[in-house]
Amino acid sequence: MSTGCSDANKRVDALDTSPYTDIFGEHVLVFDDAMDKEAMCKTLEALHEQQEYSEFGTERYALLFKPGTYDLDLTVDYYVQALGLGRYPEEVTINGAVQSIASTNNNKVTTMFWRGAENFKVIPRDDKMIYWAVSQAAPYRRMHVAGSINFDKGSWASGGLLANSVIEGRAGLMTGQQWFTRNSTIGSWEGGNWNRVFVGVAGAPEDTWPEKPTTVIEKTPVVREKPFLTYAEAEGWAVFVPALQRDTSGPSWIHKDEKGELIPIAHFHIAFPDKDNAASINAALASGKHLLLTPGIYKLEETINVTRPNTVVLGLGLPTLVPQSGQIALATDDVRGLKLAGFMVDAGPEYSPTLIQIGSPDAAADHSDNPTSLHDIYCRVGGASTGQVATTLTINSNNVIGDHFWLWRADHGTGTDWMEGQHKHGLVVNGDHVTIYGLFNEHFQSYQTLWNGEYGRTYFYQSEIPYDPPNLEVWNDNGKPGFASYKVAGHVHHHQAYGLGIYSFFKGEPEVSKEVRLENAMEVPDHPGITIHHISTFAGRNGGINHVINGLGPCTEPGELKHYDRFKGSEKE
Repeated sequence: MSTGCSDANKRVDALDTSPYTDIFGEHVLVFDDAMDKEAMCKTLEALHEQQEYSEFGTERYALLFKPGTYDLDLTVDYYVQALGLGRYPEEVTINGAVQSIASTNNNKVTTMFWRGAENFKVIPRDDKMIYWAVSQAAPYRRMHVAGSINFDKGSWASGGLLANSVIEGRAGLMTGQQWFTRNSTIGSWEGGNWNRVFVGVAGAPEDTWPEKPTTVIEKTPVVREKPFLTYAEAEGWAVFVPALQRDTSGPSWIHKDEKGELIPIAHFHIAFPDKDNAASINAALASGKHLLLTPGIYKLEETINVTRPNTVVLGLGLPTLVPQSGQIALATDDVRGLKLAGFMVDAGPEYSPTLIQIGSPDAAADHSDNPTSLHDIYCRVGGASTGQVATTLTINSNNVIGDHFWLWRADHGTGTDWMEGQHKHGLVVNGDHVTIYGLFNEHFQSYQTLWNGEYGRTYFYQSEIPYDPPNLEVWNDNGKPGFASYKVAGHVHHHQAYGLGIYSFFKGEPEVSKEVRLENAMEVPDHPGITIHHISTFAGRNGGINHVINGLGPCTEPGELKHYDRFKGSEKE
């Protein structure tokens, strides 16, 4: 890895974080441009070597850069989040790269997960291409790249998010399967295979579906951008919460007049995994504090309860909550204006009904003027450890905004056997007027997404159904082969979804997986208020998908990619 340092190849046996620590503990490294450049580069190189292939490791880090100019290549790996601390991206300028460049064999990045970069201006050295070569749970947010960027390395890649950013040059993929871009400005877009979606993006490519699987929505109907940490000499540490916006395109910060609220850090309870538990966190929340979770793994014996409206819960460095006693990890009351951002939840050893619950089961209030928003929320079942849960994320409140989810029943790692727990759904939506941008939801044993609320909207959906159903006696929905990935309940009369990719890849025992099939990739009611735009289906080895939606659309056999234009309830296609 090039770090832009003259002694880039020198190895460091351990991370010496002491010059970089502040109020957030030793796993949050704080840099300023007056520090010794060689020392910074050695620390960053040591962190890269430690985290590059730590897919299911326990270490978590945040790298914070105070306003200034830095000459280096900043490489971001597993469980690392890099953050510029300015109010606007240009206040922290990197001459070099903010990049993810690790890969497995033959430049595959299908498992380059759980990392993020936010709030930098990047000026590539010698006009070199920036590589943010990733798959799920790896957002590139609030970035200004004065050059070009690629989101893969020329081999397998699966997913990703660019949001609230400017790319002056070319952005795109070589062989990557899908990508979601929202509220950005790009010089041009190139490449991509199965499904790419642009919402509120200046410079988006032409929508030529189905010749190229591209979906373009000119305006983002309603969004609140993700809260972020800032630092200024005069004000010190604070969290900026961008204001709610409607019918927007392009970045929220482009004119440097971004509306929102600056909350001093004194109004936050700063939690540490070795000092805090659910009881101490709940006491702080009940006293009126917001919550900032520092990096690490929080083993919880009780539910974290968010009960006060307008509370901010912000994670640094992908902190991970793990319920230990079969409880919900984090639950909220049916209150308005919550902002939950930047954390993971792993299923614990005992069976939980859900990992995150937004609003009580009887939630009914109208929050349209001040909705709750969820940003970069990742739930995981298995992989790092065996876990048990029925549904990872349950949304009961109305008017919730989802801004990038990855909900994953692990297909590799620990605890992935079909019988090692009950894992029905990634997402269940019971609230009305819920809007989700960038929904990645994979491998659960029933419907990946079950939508019970009215007037729901999804913009970009990426889903692989489970790899390993043991047989169709176990994996069938009232006699139909398999469970649809995206299911809108029969009582729902109004729903919209745009740009969906649903894939099968059965890889169990050969004599079984050849017989396992999926009847419908999607199932929705046949009502005039139901509209689904642009569905792609792909079948890997063995099995296949019989229909795209409701018994309609072409059969997808192994190795085939199929596209379906539109389903409009009560219309004949």
